[in-house]
Amino acid sequence: MNTAIMILVVMLGVGTVFGFVLAFANKKFAMEENPLIHEVDEVLPKGQCGACGYAGCAKYAEAVVEKEDVPPNLCVPGKAAVAAKVAELTGKKAEATEERIAHLKCRGTKTAAHADYIYKGIHDCSAAKLIQGGPKGCKFGCIGFGNCVSVCPFGALSMGDDGLPIVDRDLCTGCGKCEETCPQHIIELVSPEAKAIVSCNSHDKGIIARKVCTSACIGCGLCMRNCTHSAIKIENNLAVVDTKICREQCEEATCLAKCPTKAIEAFSKQETKIEKTA
Repeated sequence: MNTAIMILVVMLGVGTVFGFVLAFANKKFAMEENPLIHEVDEVLPKGQCGACGYAGCAKYAEAVVEKEDVPPNLCVPGKAAVAAKVAELTGKKAEATEERIAHLKCRGTKTAAHADYIYKGIHDCSAAKLIQGGPKGCKFGCIGFGNCVSVCPFGALSMGDDGLPIVDRDLCTGCGKCEETCPQHIIELVSPEAKAIVSCNSHDKGIIARKVCTSACIGCGLCMRNCTHSAIKIENNLAVVDTKICREQCEEATCLAKCPTKAIEAFSKQETKIEKTA
C-alpha cells in the first residue's frame, strides 16, 4: 500500500515540475501575434475553402499581413468588398478581379440520359466512376451522387429531383471547391455576364452522344456557323464558347435558336434559387 502511495506522490511531483517547466517555456518563448492579422481574419468570410491558395482564412490573413508580395484580393468568396477592406487594413492595392460562378456542363437528367446499369454501391461519384465509368451511358456526364454538394462551404449547391446539382447563383462565390471535387470535370467557373453557355461535356460523336442522352451536344456545328463573332468552335465533337468574346461583342445570341438539342443555352436561364427549409 505504502509503495503505491509513494508512486502516486512521485508521479504527481514529476507532473507538477513538468507543468511549471512548460509554463515557463511557453511564457519565455511565446511570440506575440501581430494584432492586424486578427483584424484581417475577422473580415474574411470564414468559408475555409482554400481558393486563396492558403490552408484557411487564418493562414491567408497571416500571409497577407506579413508578406509584402501577397495581394489583398485573393479571397475569391469575399469578392471586391472584402478585397477592398483587406487592402485598406494592410495598406496594399487591390487589383480588380473577375467574378465567377459555377456552371454544370451537363443536362443529362434521369429522363434524358440512358442508364447502363443500376448502381447499388456507395453514393459517391468517385466510387461509382470506378465501375465502368459510372452507371450512365454517357461517360462524360454528371454521375449524380452529389460530391460537389457536400464540399460546398457556402450552401450554394443542392441535388435536384432530376438527379443533377442545382447552383444557387446568389450564394455561389466561385471558390472552386466543387470544380476541384467533381471526378467528371463537368463543373466550370464562368463569368455571370456570359450570354451563351454549353451545358454538355460529351466528346462522343453525334450519333453516339444522342443515343445515350437526348440533351447532348452532337457537334453539328450549327451554333458555330450562326455565331457572328466567331466565339464558338467545335473541339473534339463538342461546342466550346469563348465567353469573353461572347459577353463583350455579342448583343443577340443567334446561336441559341439553332441548336437541335438545346445543349447551348442562355446563361441567364441558370439563375436558380435553392429553397431553404426550416
